[in-house]
Amino acid sequence: MLCEKCGKNHATTHIKTVVNGIVREYNLCSSCAAQSGYNTNSITGMLASMLGDMPSPKLQSQKTCKVCGSTFADIAHSGKMGCSECYNTFKDEILPYLKRVHGATQHTGKIPNRAPLIVRPKEKTIDELRQELSRLVADEKYEQAAIVRDKIKEMEGNSK
Repeated sequence: MLCEKCGKNHATTHIKTVVNGIVREYNLCSSCAAQSGYNTNSITGMLASMLGDMPSPKLQSQKTCKVCGSTFADIAHSGKMGCSECYNTFKDEILPYLKRVHGATQHTGKIPNRAPLIVRPKEKTIDELRQELSRLVADEKYEQAAIVRDKIKEMEGNSK
């Protein structure tokens, strides 16, 4: 497939954008992608572009990592954490971006069947589910509460 911009080189970068519900796809060679502002070299460029839309540094606290001395502005500019302690230091700043990218801030992926039992999550007990149901009803989250209610009924049916 040829680049849609220059029509000469092989397209190596495939870009999909959604603006106001309209999906557009572009197939560009690496040089045309770079000219258009797409960093094709690494994932850090993508991370830097996502973190780059953070509020201005005046609005951000100027806290620094105790271990490496990085600020959140440094991380947003480079797209890289300075060290492992940065994750703890800048947790509150990073979580909104993780949620935007992944849709959640807690891992909810699958666990292979061959994984040891220690790694597998513990199934919630009926009492824990009842507490969760009460909390959901109090928060007026009725759809989620109905799912938990059905799970409780299913567990009670299996135990009889």
